Amino acid sequence: MTILSHRYEFVYLFDVINGNPNGDPDAGNLPRLDPETNQGLVTDVALKRKIRNFVALEKEGAPGYAIYMQEKAILNQQHQKAWAALSIPPDAKDAYKKLPKDEAKAREITAWMCANFLDVRAFGAVMTTGVNAGQVRGPVQLAFATSIDPVLPLEISITRMAVTTEREAEEQSGDNRTMGRKHILPYGLYRAHGFVSAKLAERTGFSEEDLKLLWRSLISMFEHDRSAARGEMAARKLVAFEHESAMGNAPAHKLFETVTVKRANGDDAPARCFADYDVAIDRAAVPQGVTVHEFL
Repeated sequence: MTILSHRYEFVYLFDVINGNPNGDPDAGNLPRLDPETNQGLVTDVALKRKIRNFVALEKEGAPGYAIYMQEKAILNQQHQKAWAALSIPPDAKDAYKKLPKDEAKAREITAWMCANFLDVRAFGAVMTTGVNAGQVRGPVQLAFATSIDPVLPLEISITRMAVTTEREAEEQSGDNRTMGRKHILPYGLYRAHGFVSAKLAERTGFSEEDLKLLWRSLISMFEHDRSAARGEMAARKLVAFEHESAMGNAPAHKLFETVTVKRANGDDAPARCFADYDVAIDRAAVPQGVTVHEFL
């Protein structure tokens, strides 16, 4: 595979209808909010989780595309796979806690993790737990997503028609069933910024093919992440800026400023769909040496 040689930044827009895009466990699973502006937030970790899940589905069983950080994964066992595959013995009893003193062997272990786990070579990982496999700084990073406008969380009451035990059935009568709550946003359009470093890709082996997989993941990951809690979520726009060089030809914030999202109707009515917004790219303001790729 060809290692990535150009730096990239991207702007990613996605929306939610009658759902909770990212619940906050410290706030009763309410949608995350900026308390000063009431704009919605979605963490970088939540977006990376959806990318991982998409890769796991598309590349299931494919060599080099295993997922390191997955549900119920025992990380030390993941690290141990590298030591075993390379037949590298520890330097002393319980020395798995430290990488081999031989720097070449230590690099082999970390390189094996990068080569076999897509999320390690993309996002990086701290693999220094009980079994040490090194530490990797990933070339792909995402910032928190923020809603374009303030959002209004709603608390919806729900009932349960079934009961769990016979005793519960005897205690309840008529329509008196267990009550529950769902937290939703009627609508929210979110914007996230991402970064892909070619220089860090050289260290992890992140390739051109991996980058194409990243784009596919961002475009399609919500199609395979449906749940009653998340309502209707969809990717709406992906704008990628490709630099001619590995180090880059312009500051990232200058490129992000060329993509603007504004209300289309110009009034104060609450937004309820993507058509309520206009997305514009000021291509004339894009600096020389940067190419714009527009998806969706």
